[in-house]
Amino acid sequence: MSSASLRDLLRYRTIDLVTIATLGVAFGVVFWGWGKLYALFDIAAKLGFPPAAALMGGGWLIAGVVGGLVVRKPGAALVTELIAACVSAFMPGNEWGSSVLVSGLLEGLGAELVLAVFAYRLFGPAVAMAAGALAGVFEAVYEWGSWYADWDFDYRLAHLVLFVVSGALIAGVGGWLLVRALARAGALDAFPAGREAVTTV
Repeated sequence: MSSASLRDLLRYRTIDLVTIATLGVAFGVVFWGWGKLYALFDIAAKLGFPPAAALMGGGWLIAGVVGGLVVRKPGAALVTELIAACVSAFMPGNEWGSSVLVSGLLEGLGAELVLAVFAYRLFGPAVAMAAGALAGVFEAVYEWGSWYADWDFDYRLAHLVLFVVSGALIAGVGGWLLVRALARAGALDAFPAGREAVTTV
């Protein structure tokens, strides 16, 4: 990567910062609603197979994936996910308290690392799925110590696998499709994702 390309990659425009903040706040509200849906699913899972609740986990990983796919700069995925976590933490009825901030940090870091591995140059569905999957790995491992310390190895392994699947599908595929939809609607014209949508129509 040339020095000019590196400078462009690291240079944040005002619209980049505004978009990260906007996405973070919007997803923070979505996270609050997702938590209500998760609570119902979690009750059902506890009556059957508790690790199955991880199938809903991908809903909390999508902010980082979308932020990274849209802004495409180092830190975008991490900060978008962290802002969303902060917003959800202060929403009424948040039952997980400040622990969601740790979750947001780890989930955003997982997505960020995948985008960094590809040098912020590839943003297709496979990369989005990998970002969601690694975010799921980080969150699953964190939850083992924070919420499920009494689980045996089989439960933890199942929880990890289901979290990764949920992250890849809900956050990865879902996030990629959402970005494509926003781009085709003209909401991302100021970003490469928006210009790519025009050229592929």
